[in-house]
Amino acid sequence: MYWALLPLFLTGPWVSGVAATPDGIPSNEGLATPFYRIQVIDRETGRGVPMVELRTTWGARYYTDNAGLVAFYEPGLMGEEVWFHVAGHGYEHPADGFGYRGVRLTPRQGGRATIRVDRINIAERLYRLTGVGVYRDTRLLGETVPLADPDIRGLVTGQDSAHAHVHNGQIYWFWGDTNRPSYPLGNFKTAGATSQLPGSGSLPPSVGVDLDYYVDSTGFARQMAPVSGPGVVWIEGVQSAPDPAGVPRMFAHFERRQGLGQIYEQGVIVWNEKTETFEVGAALPLDEPLHPLGWQPFIHTESGVDYLYFSKPYPHLRVRHSLASVLDPEQYEGYTPLMPGARYDGVNTQLERDGQGKLVWGWKGDTPPLTPNQQRELINRGIFDRSDSPFRLFDVDSGRQIKEHFGTVAWNEFLQKFIMIFGQSGGDPSFLGEIFIAASDSPEGPWVHARKIVTHDDYSFYNVAQRDFFDEDGGRFVYFEGTYTRAFSGTEIETPFFDYNQIMYRVDLADPRLRVR
Repeated sequence: MYWALLPLFLTGPWVSGVAATPDGIPSNEGLATPFYRIQVIDRETGRGVPMVELRTTWGARYYTDNAGLVAFYEPGLMGEEVWFHVAGHGYEHPADGFGYRGVRLTPRQGGRATIRVDRINIAERLYRLTGVGVYRDTRLLGETVPLADPDIRGLVTGQDSAHAHVHNGQIYWFWGDTNRPSYPLGNFKTAGATSQLPGSGSLPPSVGVDLDYYVDSTGFARQMAPVSGPGVVWIEGVQSAPDPAGVPRMFAHFERRQGLGQIYEQGVIVWNEKTETFEVGAALPLDEPLHPLGWQPFIHTESGVDYLYFSKPYPHLRVRHSLASVLDPEQYEGYTPLMPGARYDGVNTQLERDGQGKLVWGWKGDTPPLTPNQQRELINRGIFDRSDSPFRLFDVDSGRQIKEHFGTVAWNEFLQKFIMIFGQSGGDPSFLGEIFIAASDSPEGPWVHARKIVTHDDYSFYNVAQRDFFDEDGGRFVYFEGTYTRAFSGTEIETPFFDYNQIMYRVDLADPRLRVR
C-alpha cells in the first residue's frame, strides 16, 4: 500500500530534528512556536488529509494543508475551549448527539491535537499540486516538507485544466489560465513546467511532484503557446508523434478564443525544442472537427498499425501515429454510426445501417464521431435507441444515465482493461464535481457500467485526467487529478489557497467497492 510510505515522509530525513510521537506523527512540543498543531488524518490510513475545513462558532474557517495540518493561533482563545466543525469533500467526522460533526479542543501554544475522519470517497485525496502555500501550515509549525520549493513555484497562485505528457524522458505539464499574486490578470496563453519521472530521483507520486516552471524575467510562469492575436490560448490533446525523420515531436491542438465565447483561430501547434515554446504547425478552419482533442491521448496498436486515440471522454477519434497524419484532418477516423464522410448538422442525419436496419458503428475516415450531446439528441428524437450505442454509461449505484463531462482513458495492467476516469455534468450533490470510473475490454467499448469514486459538496472538480506514468504496483494504484474551483458551482464561499488549483487523487483498483472487473 502506498500510504505506507507516509511514515518515511513523516519521520525520515525530511523532518529531521522534529520529535515524533508513538504513532509516528511529528510533534512540535518544546519548540518555540506560538501555534497549536491540529492534524486531520484518514482514520483508515493514518495519512494527513488536505483540504478539510475546521470552522469555529464565530465563522472563522481554517483549511488543512497537504500534510493535513492547521497551525492555529487566535489571541484571547489560547487555553480556552473552542469548537471546530469538521467538513471535507468526501470525508466526514462522526456526529454527536445533536448531529454536529466536529470536536471541542483547548488550543495551547506548542500543543497538538489529532482529528480522525472517515473517508467516504473510494478515491483518496493526496495533495494540491499547484498554487501558493501547499504546505503553508506545516511551514508555520516549523516542520520540514518534502518539496524542494514548497511556498510558491513560478509565482503561481492558481491554474486551470492540467495536461501532462512524457516526452524525451521527462514529464511536461501544461495549464490553461494561470493566476499571479501581483495582479488579477495573469497568463492566458498556457503555462508550463517539467518534472522527473518516478524512479529517476523524484519524489514518490504518493508524496508530491516537484514542478520546475518555465518562467519569464519576473519569475512568473511564462507563455508556452504565444500565438499572436487577442484572446486566450487554450490547448488540449498533448502527445508526441514521429516526424518524417523519425524524431518524436510534441504537439497539441489549440484554440485562440474570447474565453468561453467566440473562437478566433484554431490549429495544431508543435513544440520547438530550442525556444521551448509551441509554434503553429497547421492552421485549421474554425468548423474543422477533426484534430487532436481530449486530455490525455494514448497509443494503441490495431492490425499492426499504431494509432493515437483521443478521448472526450470516449476514445472515439484516432489517427495514425505520425506527425504528418496528426497535421492532416483527412487522415482522422471517427468511431461513429454516421455514413463515411458525413457530418452531423442537427437536422439531416446520415446514419449507416446494415440490411437488417442495424446501426453500423466503425472507424470511418474523414468522419467525425458523435459527441455525447449529439448522441443524446438523436436518442431523444427517436433516431436510434440508447442500447444501440457502445457509449452509454450509467451509474451502477443509482441506475441513472450519466451525462458525461471530460475525462481520460488508459490501458490498465492490473485489470487488463481500458479504464476511463471522467466527470459528470449535472451531477448531485455537485453540478460538475462528481467523478466516476469505468472499464472496458477495448477502446470502442462497450462502455456501460460506471461507479462514483469522488464527490464534492456543491463545488466543481472538472477536466480530470489519469496520470498513467504514476501507476504503481502493476497498475493497481492509479493517480488522477483535476481542477478544483467554485466556477459553475453556484457556491459563494471560495476555499482559500485550494480554489482554482489542481488536486491529486489515488484510487486502489483492488477496492472491493469498485467491482469494475
